[in-house]
Order: sequence, then C-alpha cells, then structure tokens
Amino acid sequence: MPRVSGTVSPLQEHDIETPYGLLHVVIRGSPKGNRPAILTYHDVGLNHKLCFNTFFNFEDMQEITKHFVVCHVDAPGQQVGASQFPQGYQFPSMEQLAAMLPSVVQHFGFKYIIGIGVGAGAYVLAKFALSGLTSTLPDTVLSHLFSQEELVSNTELVQSYRQQIGNVVNQANLQLFWNMYNSRRDLDINRPGTVPNAKTLRCPVMLVVGDNAPAEDGVVECNSKLDPTTTTFLKMADSGGLPQVTQPGKLTEAFKYFLQGMGYIAYLKDRRLSGGAVPSASMTRLARSRTASLTSASSVDGSRPQACTHSESSEGLGQVNHTMEVSC
Repeated sequence: MPRVSGTVSPLQEHDIETPYGLLHVVIRGSPKGNRPAILTYHDVGLNHKLCFNTFFNFEDMQEITKHFVVCHVDAPGQQVGASQFPQGYQFPSMEQLAAMLPSVVQHFGFKYIIGIGVGAGAYVLAKFALSGLTSTLPDTVLSHLFSQEELVSNTELVQSYRQQIGNVVNQANLQLFWNMYNSRRDLDINRPGTVPNAKTLRCPVMLVVGDNAPAEDGVVECNSKLDPTTTTFLKMADSGGLPQVTQPGKLTEAFKYFLQGMGYIAYLKDRRLSGGAVPSASMTRLARSRTASLTSASSVDGSRPQACTHSESSEGLGQVNHTMEVSC
C-alpha cells in the first residue's frame, strides 16, 4: 500500500487574471529561496485534485516537495465547483492555454519552474516551454531589449528596466502586445533591382542598431532590403539594445545629420567650438554621399561594412543625396 502522509501543506486558492480569462490556481507551501516552483497541469477530464492529489500526498513525494513551492493549475472551468460557461463561450486553444501560464508565473514572482504535466497538460507545458516563456514575462522582454552580454553583466540599466517593466507596465496587457508582436508577418520588402516589381520603402530611412544589440542581425537584414540611395545605416559602437538610452549624444548627432540631409537643417553647430557652423568631427562617418552603397549589408566579418572616409556632407536645403551604409 502507498504510504500517505498525514501532514499536508496548507493550500491557497487563487483566481489569476490572464489575457484569455481567469485561471484557477492552487498553491501548496511557500517559495524556498531561489529554488524553482513545481507547476502542474492535469489531463482532459481531470483537475489538479483528481490528477495529482494521490501523487503529491504520497509520503516520499512530500519529502521532495517540502523543499519547493507547488503550483497546481486547473484548466479554465475544470476546477471543483466551477460554474458552467455561458452559451457561445469559446474555450481557449491549446496555444492560448499555454499563453495563460506566464500570467501565473508573473503573479507569484516565480523565477524558474519545473513542469509536471499529464496528457493534455503535458502538451500545454510543452507549448509553454517551446514559446520561450519559462521565465517571467519581464525577463522574456528583457532578452528582446538587451543582448546576452548586457544581461549577464546585469548593469544598473538592466536592473532598472527589469523593475520598471515588472512594476509599471500592466502585465496582462503586455502579454497581449508581446503575443501579437511574436505573431507578426514578414514586411515582404526587397531592394530595388533584386526581384521583379520589388516593393520597398520610398521615404528616407535611418536605421540605427547597437553593435551589441540582440536585433543586430535583423536590422542588418532589413537594411539589405532597403534602397541604398535613400537609406542611412548606422551601427553604433559600444552600444547594446537601447542606444537611445545608452548613447543619446551619438544618436542625437546622427539624427540631426539625417534631418540635414532631408533639407530641414542647413548646418550643424559644434558646441565645443565658438564661431558658427563647422562640420562635426564624427560626421564624416555619417555624411550623406552622392555615391551608392559600396558595401553589402550581408557581408560577414570579421567583415562588418565599413564606411568610406571621402564622403561629402550636404550643404543646401532641399538637396537630395544618396546614402552610404556606415559603421560608427
């Protein structure tokens, strides 16, 4: 006969709001330092009690679970005493069931989880893991904003954004935005001349990316699909995923020069010198040129595209010039 313990950890019941409705969750025990939470998901026809009570009340299992907090998740409307859904209710898809779990993880502040799923529950947990949502939503978003190197160094900037994303932004709303962003379709643009009837942006474009940004490859690829005669590509040295935060001076200078190229600013003033308009020293690398791009954005470096130094800056208002891909 299985040995069943007579001492069971107290249970706490919660209804967690998620992007796809309320989710009934039962917590057993309390978080144990930095240890992960054990999260369970039951099979069709069951709930957490029918699926897991015998297992988790087993004495030997309790010797394990006393070292962890346990989070039992009931699929929508499957918990004991659940009300019947109204007529016309659309039950969440398996993908949506998985997308409900980050709200649970975030609500309790779990940093890591160990999933135990049975049947349909195992499928939901697998979808959850495949979606890259095994960490809290703020941490998932941070990996989109910052490079791995930045996250490992855990600078004050990263810490600040982690706290603000978790505390300032509504997490359910953020989850909806994040899900929609991840389901985006390709822009379907191509550099003129590469394919028949190529469609691309016709307006002046300035692409900026940090040389240590997680989106660097994507921005380089985007640049390769834009018209080099109307596009300025700036790769900023010593910058990660948020150059507008870490390198505001360089970005401001680049933006001023971009505006000058469109004819909105006739000249730039160097604040370090007195006596009127002079070309900024670093602008050689950002100057708009009458030559077309001399390097391919798809070149590999060791071989990142390098700017030529013999470009000339625009001087007159309304002047339309070609641009070069540049590295700053």
